[in-house]
Amino acid sequence: MTYALVLAFIVVGSCWLELVLRTHVFRRWKRLLVTLAVVTVPFLVWDAYAIGTRHWWFDPDQVVGVVLPGGIPLEEVLFFPVVALAAILTYEAVRSVLAPAEPGP
Repeated sequence: MTYALVLAFIVVGSCWLELVLRTHVFRRWKRLLVTLAVVTVPFLVWDAYAIGTRHWWFDPDQVVGVVLPGGIPLEEVLFFPVVALAAILTYEAVRSVLAPAEPGP
């Protein structure tokens, strides 16, 4: 459960930015999905290769036990889009805070 709890902490620690700073990341959901796919797919392929060659492994005591094709634990599949989402939300939050104020009428 440790890995799943870390992922949950990342989500909670970054998703508030969408609401508080109005980053509009989720409003542009198509762009977000494409971005997450571009990040996630190559890393999952690499993970499957690393697991298959026994270069990489996961401690069974740290994961929930759901293993997907390629021997990749569910938490590892979720890791890449979760961390990428947190990075995107953080980047957009910084942009929104540092953006120059729009001139008034």
